[in-house]
Amino acid sequence: MTGHNVVAKILGELGLVTMWQSSRDIKLLCAQRFVRMFAYFGSTLILVSYLSAMGNSDDHIGLFMTLTLAGDVVISFFLTLYADSMGRRAVLSLGSILMAGSGVVFARFNNYWVLLAAAVLGVISPSGAEIGAFRAIEESTLAHLTPEEQLGDVFAWYSLIGTAGSALGSLICGWILTSLQSIYGWEFMPSCRAFFLVYAVIGVVKLLLTLTLSRKVEAAPKAKNQEAHAQTPDPRQENSETQPLLADQSRSDQAPPQKKNFFQSIEKDLWSLVIRLFILFGLDAFASGLATQSWMTSFFKRKFLLPEGELGTIFSISSIISAASMLVASSIAKRIGNVKTMVFTHLPSAVFLSLISVMPSLPLALTFLILRACSQSMDVAPRAAFLAAVLPADKRTAIMGAVNVVKTLSQTMGPLITGVLARNQLFGVSFIIAGCLKVIYDLGILFSFASEEAAKRKPTEQDEEQDER
Repeated sequence: MTGHNVVAKILGELGLVTMWQSSRDIKLLCAQRFVRMFAYFGSTLILVSYLSAMGNSDDHIGLFMTLTLAGDVVISFFLTLYADSMGRRAVLSLGSILMAGSGVVFARFNNYWVLLAAAVLGVISPSGAEIGAFRAIEESTLAHLTPEEQLGDVFAWYSLIGTAGSALGSLICGWILTSLQSIYGWEFMPSCRAFFLVYAVIGVVKLLLTLTLSRKVEAAPKAKNQEAHAQTPDPRQENSETQPLLADQSRSDQAPPQKKNFFQSIEKDLWSLVIRLFILFGLDAFASGLATQSWMTSFFKRKFLLPEGELGTIFSISSIISAASMLVASSIAKRIGNVKTMVFTHLPSAVFLSLISVMPSLPLALTFLILRACSQSMDVAPRAAFLAAVLPADKRTAIMGAVNVVKTLSQTMGPLITGVLARNQLFGVSFIIAGCLKVIYDLGILFSFASEEAAKRKPTEQDEEQDER
């Protein structure tokens, strides 16, 4: 094998060839995720400290996160359910405008309930993870713009680019706050408000990226074309002498079809799949709610007295490691399947999460934080590819949105429980519980879907062997 072939093989395994050949819309969607996650993680780094500096107790901060996630459930449900009919670009644009508005509100107001309203309507992420309708719409769009055999590579880079944005957001936000306070003598609160203005600017940048998307991202034109085609009469039938009579008889004898809503249109077999997804992903999301990025940064700040700059560097490094691991996950998934990749990479991270809070020293706690980062995001791209493959194309956006709504709803109580535990000097217990629940989720995914995916992969592998012969 020549050097050129080796390089081509490596680039193919990393998915770089797929991304280079992908459409402009796919690249723009990845860019949107980058700037969005930059903003999310920057705000997550300071959210708990910002609310605490206003005089809010830990349980009130936990309630703030819970109510933010709960309000997001309602908005996300309707936006994702009707995104295809309203227009995906329109929904993404609306979200970008609200995101910019929330940054302005956080920079100008101190009232708890005003900030809560801005966090709900304007998409301030209390966990650092995706909230709102953005991800479901983008992943559904990526799925219909990408051939199925290339989905793993595209979703891997989509997730990696988002994680890179998270890393950069943590790093820059942390050092902006540290520099403003140590070099320029700013107080903590004005420094946070300066970053929230940056958050608003990022919302405007995301809006511009959305407006440059082409019409190909929309699902509606395809549906309209099919409807128009179905309503166009066959010219040969028009020329038939009996056609008008038969047409009139057909219209008079047949009752007009009743339009089914989304839930009625789901088949029984599909319901079984959807319910399993709801239960398992909901369990994982609840565990994530107990150990959100906001609470994690607050834990390290309180226990080890770390400033924002060092916190930003630590979580930036962990995000970079998470991003790099995603490329490995894509390569593994091509060989053992998406489900096994999801489980075998996510399971160690759940164990490491449980051990972070019981470590007595900063070096040991950081060791397990980094070990967790090595595998915690490796399941993201295989999970997205798995969902895109098992869900029907005409219901993909709505079901993905419903799954995200269930995940967000399940996550809502987690921050509040952690806040109560933190107030009672039991901060680390929430991380232990979260890790144990994630182990149960991983085992549930393995037993529920591994055999089904293996059965689907066997015919494909046999076909490939026949093609090689």
